[in-house]
Amino acid sequence: MSRVQLALRVSDLEASVAFYSRLFGAEPAKRRPGYANFAIAEPPLKLVLLEGEPGLPTVLDHLGVEVGTTGEVTAASARLAAEGLATADEQDTACCYAVQDKVWVTGPGDEPWEVYTVKADASTLTREDSVCCGSAEPVCC
Repeated sequence: MSRVQLALRVSDLEASVAFYSRLFGAEPAKRRPGYANFAIAEPPLKLVLLEGEPGLPTVLDHLGVEVGTTGEVTAASARLAAEGLATADEQDTACCYAVQDKVWVTGPGDEPWEVYTVKADASTLTREDSVCCGSAEPVCC
């Protein structure tokens, strides 16, 4: 199954979790310090909330497409490169409390997109050499 991912950096994680729980009629699929994600069936959406700076408005952190297998990530990477897009591949990356394989591209407005698959749970939000969601600033490829 594929679904679009929307990752938002929010100033009040608890208020955001409460709002999106009501909006989508669902509880988070995963909660960790400074992090929550929702796996919404309809519409097919992975909504990721990352704790940002208190008092600041919500901002886009990154966008993505979650796919089912590493093979789909590899195929997406090859397709995107063949389309002339600059790609950044990551394997076994600890990101958003999960071990993932992924490929990054950047849209024309500097919006980062990832195509990724989740392989296992992880105990940390991110690792230092990943462009994932661990910094206070939105990610960039």
